Amino acid sequence: MIVRVAIAGAGNVGRSIAQELIVNGHQVLLIERQPRMLRPDRVPEARWILADACELTSLEEAELADCDVVVAATGDDKVNLVVSLLAKTEFAVPRVVARVNRAENEWLFTEQWGVDVAVSKPRVMAALVEEAVTVGDLVRLMTFRQSEANLVGITLPPSAPYVGQPLHSVPLPRDTALVAILRGKRVLVPTPDDPIETGDELIFVCTTEMEEAVRAVVLGPDSVERTRESR
Repeated sequence: MIVRVAIAGAGNVGRSIAQELIVNGHQVLLIERQPRMLRPDRVPEARWILADACELTSLEEAELADCDVVVAATGDDKVNLVVSLLAKTEFAVPRVVARVNRAENEWLFTEQWGVDVAVSKPRVMAALVEEAVTVGDLVRLMTFRQSEANLVGITLPPSAPYVGQPLHSVPLPRDTALVAILRGKRVLVPTPDDPIETGDELIFVCTTEMEEAVRAVVLGPDSVERTRESR
């Protein structure tokens, strides 16, 4: 399926996102308000527009209503919030992803501002660091604002109760889905008969209230108490 994506902000972040999406076969529109940043040669496969993404007329000329996704990727949180709100309320864009530049502003990036997914660089970096060094605990990787669900990861220690057993024997709680298994350099799509191994990183989507239940099932009931004591 080809997805039409508009990206506000053609800096390093915006261009990197555009290149990745184009490689995956999607149509990309880059909106940039600074002439010096307008560099179509950097991503020639994208459509480029010199315009202010905070202006309604500019977004109308860009035909934002025809987009499936809008990404607010500028280096200014105020701009990203305005772009998100306009995309959702004025153009009814189905999916809005917003970049959070300053961690203290993260609380603003909610569905009230039109944001479906907020990506905080500090949070993502911290999560990646935690993921790299943490075995035997649950690490929250990303929050999906609209659904109040989280993407979480658990790297299995040898003591995990279901190591060596097939996935169908793991009694996952409600509102929880195992979406991937990261094993070494491989990404595995889980099936019921797949056994889980020590060192596997299990990637789940679950609601916030189910995180402790997921931890208890995957790592053992005592893992929840150990986590509470360490906080």
